[in-house]
Amino acid sequence: MGRRRGRRGSNTVGLLIMAGAAALVLAPRAIHAAAAAAHVLIAAGVCLLAVAVLAVILRVGYRLRARAREDARVLVALRQNALTPREFEDALAALCRRDGCTDVRVVGGARDLGADVIATAPDGRRIVLQAKRYRSDRTVGSQDVQRFGGTAHTIHGADVAAVVTTAHAFTAQARAYAEQAGIRLVAGKDLAAWDTRTGPPPWKRSSRDHRARHG
Repeated sequence: MGRRRGRRGSNTVGLLIMAGAAALVLAPRAIHAAAAAAHVLIAAGVCLLAVAVLAVILRVGYRLRARAREDARVLVALRQNALTPREFEDALAALCRRDGCTDVRVVGGARDLGADVIATAPDGRRIVLQAKRYRSDRTVGSQDVQRFGGTAHTIHGADVAAVVTTAHAFTAQARAYAEQAGIRLVAGKDLAAWDTRTGPPPWKRSSRDHRARHG
């Protein structure tokens, strides 16, 4: 019995020694294989990340180019006075972007509460524009300006509120109300001057600017 136990013990020790030796031999290989696999996974991850970043860059670039083409189109249509009301809003947004505004949004619609274009001026002020696409021989009356004045500051939080129109002028009553309410008016020649950079954009105008031109 004692001899059998001794043999079993020596066999166990021998097996343990062999296993240990095998582990010593195989461990470096296993570590090397794991490191190689990790490198492969890292490389694959980097490649996938690069592809994803490239896809985002291409998508953003495509959108910017598409928007630039659309902005150019509506500005040409603006100069030809060949715009729908929605395209007129798009043209005003394009002018805002061209002149350094950020966060430019066209929000006009049935429930716009007077705001058609909202943007942030280069100096950080919040701009709210109402677009009036009228015939060039029309004038914009006081009621139109008053409706906008009731929401521009209180509802939309405008720092700069302006009514911009393709009509040739505003009535005297509209100009008087605009001056009292701090609303800037841009019509006809003023709009053309903004477009051609021969005149200031709405956020660089005063609510009294129109008075000098219209008496």
